Amino acid sequence: MLITTTEEVPGYEIIEILGLVRGNTVRARHLGRDILAGLRNVVGGEITEYTEMLSKAREEAVQRMISQAEELGADAVVGVRFATSQT
Repeated sequence: MLITTTEEVPGYEIIEILGLVRGNTVRARHLGRDILAGLRNVVGGEITEYTEMLSKAREEAVQRMISQAEELGADAVVGVRFATSQT
């Protein structure tokens, strides 16, 4: 499966648009990690626990998007965009 953020892929022609696919995931933060993150925020530095959580969530979302594309019979997903938010 070809996955790209571009609208076109050099050397390939888009013959048919099968529809929108997406991959979503929602993750809950962990209280213990929040305490450590708060302490790390005071002294500065990367909050590796959150970085790891974001990476895992994004990978899961991509896999879900690929599964939806395969169900539609697609061999590529073009124009992929990522969005991350917190509340």
